[in-house]
Amino acid sequence: MPKQVTNVATDDYLTAIYRLSHDEGQDVIAVRLADRLEITPPSVAGMLKRLLRDHLVTLDSKKLIHLTPEGLRRAEQMVRRHRLAECLITDVLKVPWWRAYEEAHLLEHGISDITEPHLYETLGRPQHSPFGYPIPGHGAPRRLSMTTLADISEGEKVVIDRVFEEDEQLLQFFDEEGIRPGMPVVLESVAPYRGTVTARVGERSVVMGTQVAGRIWVNRAK
Repeated sequence: MPKQVTNVATDDYLTAIYRLSHDEGQDVIAVRLADRLEITPPSVAGMLKRLLRDHLVTLDSKKLIHLTPEGLRRAEQMVRRHRLAECLITDVLKVPWWRAYEEAHLLEHGISDITEPHLYETLGRPQHSPFGYPIPGHGAPRRLSMTTLADISEGEKVVIDRVFEEDEQLLQFFDEEGIRPGMPVVLESVAPYRGTVTARVGERSVVMGTQVAGRIWVNRAK
């Protein structure tokens, strides 16, 4: 009989906690986790009891959720497989870039301890996902920039480090406007009363809401 995929729900919670805390620098609380996973707070409360029981997370005095060493190991394993799947989908299968996150989510649980290292080698040992995120466990970890396009001043020059990957419609917008990791950007103007910014991406001026700009992490140009 084929091996069965287990603990899918647990892994999804652990990876959501990892993405919120590690990738986005946010404090992880139950309400924020419920919003990210698009489920009800009571469902999150029930799962948190299981994660606490299994020593995968801890809660501090402020009710902030933290991964334990074992929880972090599990989260990094699934994130690694997800991002390798994204590379496979975009680089080998040539699926459109903006579809890669959702498709990889379907594949990640089917990648085993045996398949993963072979996939990594076949893909040419990638260090980053198509959306700019480092692949855990491969290469030296680097400190991620938590500065977004919404944080910088008019006239500043930056380079896109990574983009939020969990919203397919947002990724379509990024794709249409050429907003990709590695692209140089100049913030041309900020219109706070309109809630928009205008950024020059390559040869194009792109107008976007400040919430969208907050989903684009950047490194200041050196």
